[in-house]
Amino acid sequence: MFKLIVLVAVVMAVYSLLKGYGRSVQRHHAPRAEGVEDMVRCARCGVHLPKSESILSRGAFFCSDEHRRLHQG
Repeated sequence: MFKLIVLVAVVMAVYSLLKGYGRSVQRHHAPRAEGVEDMVRCARCGVHLPKSESILSRGAFFCSDEHRRLHQG
């Protein structure tokens, strides 16, 4: 009877450890919403890039200064 009680206690301990580990792994790999940024399309070539890396000119977004000049000229 004592062996059965010890076996049940060991199984419960292993189960709770695995369950806690699973929660920590899931929480650690959760996507972060703070890095989300709008994407814009270059008016010249159509490539998509983050808004913070684009060049805004006359209401249009561009991926480089060269494309801005070519589009306007």
